[in-house]
Parts: sequence; structure tokens; C-alpha cells
Amino acid sequence: MEDKSNSAPTLLDLSEAQRRQAMTRFAVLQPYLEGDAPLGRTARDAGVQIRTVERWLTRYRRDGLAGLTRRVRDDAGTHRRVTKVAKAQGAPLPSYGTVHAILTQLDPATVCLALDGSAAFRDRYELIHRHRAETPNAIWQADHTMLDILILDEAGKPVRPWLTVIVDDHSRAVAGTLAFIGAPSVLNTCLALRHAIWHKADPAWPVCGVPDILYVDHGSDFTSHHLDQVAAALHFQVVYSATGRPQGRGKVERLFGTVNTEILPDLPGHLVGVTPATAPRLSLAELDRVIATFIVGTYNTRVHSETDQAPLDAWRGQGFLPRLPDSLEELDLLLIMHAKPRVVQRDGIHFEGLRYISPTLASHVREPITIRYDPRDLSEIRVFHRNQFLCRAVSEEHAAKTVTLKDIAAARRAHRRALRTAINECVARVADFLPGHADLAQQTTTTNRPTRAGRVKLRLYEEDDR
Repeated sequence: MEDKSNSAPTLLDLSEAQRRQAMTRFAVLQPYLEGDAPLGRTARDAGVQIRTVERWLTRYRRDGLAGLTRRVRDDAGTHRRVTKVAKAQGAPLPSYGTVHAILTQLDPATVCLALDGSAAFRDRYELIHRHRAETPNAIWQADHTMLDILILDEAGKPVRPWLTVIVDDHSRAVAGTLAFIGAPSVLNTCLALRHAIWHKADPAWPVCGVPDILYVDHGSDFTSHHLDQVAAALHFQVVYSATGRPQGRGKVERLFGTVNTEILPDLPGHLVGVTPATAPRLSLAELDRVIATFIVGTYNTRVHSETDQAPLDAWRGQGFLPRLPDSLEELDLLLIMHAKPRVVQRDGIHFEGLRYISPTLASHVREPITIRYDPRDLSEIRVFHRNQFLCRAVSEEHAAKTVTLKDIAAARRAHRRALRTAINECVARVADFLPGHADLAQQTTTTNRPTRAGRVKLRLYEEDDR
């Protein structure tokens, strides 16, 4: 009989023996997981019962490599400890069955509170209030998750993407999404909000508008001055869930589970544990389209088990009219454009190593202004003077192409590398005329900066010995 426990350990919890056991069992499953052999033949070739292999496969898919270890009973060692206490007190020794019967009759909530603490008790047993907003767009929930799939980035390398989702609390309709690569950021949050608030290109996805409340967690991508300014300008309130208590965002968490179980298993690059079941082939744009198609064609239109309505029907309600910004440009200025103070110089506006120019700036030299820019495209900035739009200024060198902050950072790194290479070459030439020049030349080829010893050697002129 297989040992039981409440949950599988993580890989970090395993001993070396348990890791070897897990890898041995994984080797049995590997021909099936790689798609080369049916499960029955895999079991026969390994000399293992098919039921056992099926059980291993289920645990591997659920818990990863750690699920293939032998689990320890919750009451392991308990009988021995009770027997030791009984002997010390001269009491009759209880049987294993008696100890087991007593333990199984204990209230699980009491055991959890006593052994695991109040936080674990709260997350497992504390009663929660499942609130539902009374009208559409009254409350939106927003959150991020890392998806169980590998896709190919622009360089063709496999990466694990993230997904931001914004869900209407009343209807459960998805208002907006954003699939992206890299850690969650304020920009990604704002891009997802832009998608949620403005009209979609697909008429089958009509969910839009400004919410009354945006319900988020305490991540740095949500707790930002920029998002606070957006909320103030668009007249909605940002409400944060209690720290360490994600229960209030259960509706969006449920959607993440739906995406991971209903969409991703059929896509190339789907992760089973930490291993992709098939080779990744999708780009970020292709994954984004797959998710959007599922939301429009399936999720928003099928009856929800809790509301007994299709999310789209519940959102439309009795002719609901959403509140919208005056224009997409106004929305972009608030959400996407980041503001920075600057002063107009005689040759234009300097920002991030670029120079921006416009004829309108001629009458504002030496005056303070505010620029707004899109981090995804630095070829153009928008200039505001005394809170009024003044003009668009362009970088003449890059007016015909897009320049991003990442491009600027990469160019800076390349420039520093070139300068360091030139410095190292100069140091190497000088070192030929100094004592110990071979050691110094070796140092300059292994580091970008001269070491303290290197700097001392450069000062070993004839006058220094006097």
C-alpha cells in the first residue's frame, strides 16, 4: 500500500536518496512522455505494473519530479513517540490502531491552528465572504500569472511568458488581457488596462469602459505613482487586497486555472512539471491570438457555473452603457505616456541621450516643460508647457524608425564596451615599457578595469624610486 501525506514535497525538500528514486521513476516514464511509446509498453519494458506507472504519471503531472518520491505518512513516528511517553509514565502501551484512531478523530482545523499557525489556518479554514459587484464595471480584478508553456522570443530562444488578465467582478467577463515576456511592470499593467478600457477591434468582444474600482494586489507593478495618477485622472479607485491574502482575487485566479488547463495543454511547448511535453514553436503574438480567440469564442460566451449566465450576457445586462475616455489619444497620454520635467535647450530637448527638435520650441528656449513619452517608442515625444499640449518633437536621427528604452540601454552598453577595449589597448601599450609589463598586460585582458595592483604599476616611473 502506498504511503499517504497531505501534499508532495518540493524538490528542495528531497534527500539525495529520494532524488535518485524520483529520477529512476522518471526514466520509466520518459519514453511515454517523449511520445515514442504507449504507456502499456513503457510499463512492460520497465517490468512495472501498469497501475503503478499510471499512478506515477498522475503524480508527475500534478507535482513534477517531487511527486515521484515515496511519501511519508502524516503520523509517521507518532506511535513510537507515544510508546516512549507511556513507558516513561509506567502506563500500558497503546497499540498502533489505538493511536491512529485517536489521531484521525482530531478536528483538522484545530490541528492546523496548533501546528501550522494562524496564517495557515486562515488560508485553509477561515470563512470568507464571496462578494459580487452589483453592476458591470463596478469592480474589476487584475492580476498576473506565469503560464505553463514555453514560447520563442525574438531571438528564437525558449522563454516562459506571463499573462495579465482583467476580469469584471459582476459578470465574470474578461475585459482585457496582455501576454508578455519578462517580469510584470507598470507598463505591462497599463497596456492591459488600455486593452480593457478601450473598444476592441473585434466586435464580438464588446467589454470596455472605465471601472469604478480596480482591485489588485500589493505588487510593485500595481503600487505605483503612475497608476495612482491614472486612477485620479480617469476617476476610478485602486483597492489593494490584504497582504498575503489572495482570496479576494479568486475570480481572476480561477480564470488563470482555466487558461492553464483548457488552452495550454494542446499547444506546442506546454510544460508538464518543468519539462515541455513538445518543442516550443509559438511566438508571443501567436500565443496572444490563441488566448484572445478562446476568450471571445468560449470563455465570455459559455454559461458560468456561479452566475448561471454567460459572462457576456451578464455584462450587457439591460442595455448597460460603459463610461469611456473622450479619445484613445487621451487614454494613451494617461496610461502609456510617462512624464518627465525638462528644460528646452538651444539645440532642442535632451532625453535618454537623444535630441528632440520641433520648430515650435524656438519660442520656449530656457523654459521648463514636461515631456511625455512611450517607453516602447522613443523616436517621438510630446511636449507640454504649463499643462497645455505644445507640440510633438522628434529625434531626427530616428524619425523613420522606432527606438525603445531597451535599444538605448543596449547602445550604452556597447559604447562602454568599446571605450573599455580602447582603454585596455592603451594600458597594454604603456605596460610594455614598465617593469612587470607581462603581468599587467595579462590583467588588462581579463578585466574591463585596471586592478589596484595595475594602477600601482602604472605609477612606477623612474622618479617614484627616489
